[in-house]
Amino acid sequence: MSILIYAEQQNGKVAKSAKELASYAKAYADKTGQEVVAVGAGFNDADTLFQYGVSKVLNVSDDTLKQFNAYAHAQMVAQAADQVGADLILISDSNDAVYMGPILADKLDAGYVSHVVGLPEDTAKFTVKRKVFSNKGIAYTEILSDKKLLRLAKNSFGIIENPVAGSVEDFAPEVDKSVYETYKVTKVDKATGKVSLSDADIIVSAGRGLKGPENWGMIEELADVLGAATACSKPVADIGWRPHTEHVGQTGKQVAPNLYIAIGISGAIQHLAGVNGSKNMLVINNDPEAPFFKAADYGVVGDAFEVVPKLIEKLKAFKNQ
Repeated sequence: MSILIYAEQQNGKVAKSAKELASYAKAYADKTGQEVVAVGAGFNDADTLFQYGVSKVLNVSDDTLKQFNAYAHAQMVAQAADQVGADLILISDSNDAVYMGPILADKLDAGYVSHVVGLPEDTAKFTVKRKVFSNKGIAYTEILSDKKLLRLAKNSFGIIENPVAGSVEDFAPEVDKSVYETYKVTKVDKATGKVSLSDADIIVSAGRGLKGPENWGMIEELADVLGAATACSKPVADIGWRPHTEHVGQTGKQVAPNLYIAIGISGAIQHLAGVNGSKNMLVINNDPEAPFFKAADYGVVGDAFEVVPKLIEKLKAFKNQ
């Protein structure tokens, strides 16, 4: 038996999420003596996965399948699982994988657990640790089915190099391509930032406390100094100050960076539900009663227009030492 990961790519390159899935799979495979296999479409650098414990990559070169479709990719992954005899299948917490997960579970007849944050503690009794209640609680879930599908929470395990010898094989699944006509992508809005929200270790986010889109320069400058992605609250996206691709929260993108910096955001429950998976949260707000301070690991009570420029100045000085 083997462990199969659904390895996503961005612009033909292995995505950060795929490296984390590979790291998780290899750690578990070392306990069980299994092989780690990856399946994906359109890789230009599939052998990168060998650095993280994948010993075989099933690379789909079909141009149609290079474009994501939940139904088509569920068929692709299910057939790959059958081919390599996988009893454990791993997917990421990306928007695409979230959409595909239930469809894939149905095709595999697999027990499906989302928001997984830890390795199974017992190989005989397959129980995994997962986040529940919008990341406010922890549950331990046992999967009783023969096949198991796990959706790993973002940044929950980390990326660990564990090089192995590997091979890349062409894989041509028999997929019903009519689904591309039934569910057709008519437009794709891509974030233009230097760092994507899905891959960011640090996110600098701001809200209506910035008073207008003309003041976002300091947010972008802070993000640039930190090598971070930029984000915003829902009201900011709704009134057009920032693109909806940057909207994080319960109804936007759910993120879990190592550091989330919230500037001028009050911390409504809907926003917190999308960001409280962050390992550390820093809040900058001039209202000491802002709800966000109750959830934050660190807080600065002060005017963002005074605090942020000073923070940028200190960070630049530190980097130039």
